[in-house]
Amino acid sequence: MLIFKLFRKDEWLKFKASGRTDGAPIDVSDGFIHFSEEEQVRETLKKYYDKQENLILLKVHTLNLEHLVWENASNGDMYPHLYSTLDIANVEDEFELILNKDGSHQLPDFLRK
Repeated sequence: MLIFKLFRKDEWLKFKASGRTDGAPIDVSDGFIHFSEEEQVRETLKKYYDKQENLILLKVHTLNLEHLVWENASNGDMYPHLYSTLDIANVEDEFELILNKDGSHQLPDFLRK
């Protein structure tokens, strides 16, 4: 199964350099790494990253993730949360998200449904 993580570009570069991450500052503050399922990426972008540049979307394979649970979020949906560090080996792909003139993000083809 695949899940998705949004990082600012500088956070992603630090993650790549170290090979492990506890997540973005909000993840560290909340005590777990926030992820989205494929159909949740757009809403996550709009709610938390609206009109922000320099974003990276990571496609993460769940097979070897320990302490991954789906929990109820404020909107009533179940979101994947990782209660451990994320190892770079679990990242299957990365996508730089371009900010369109209207403030929306240009998503990879597989998310443009």
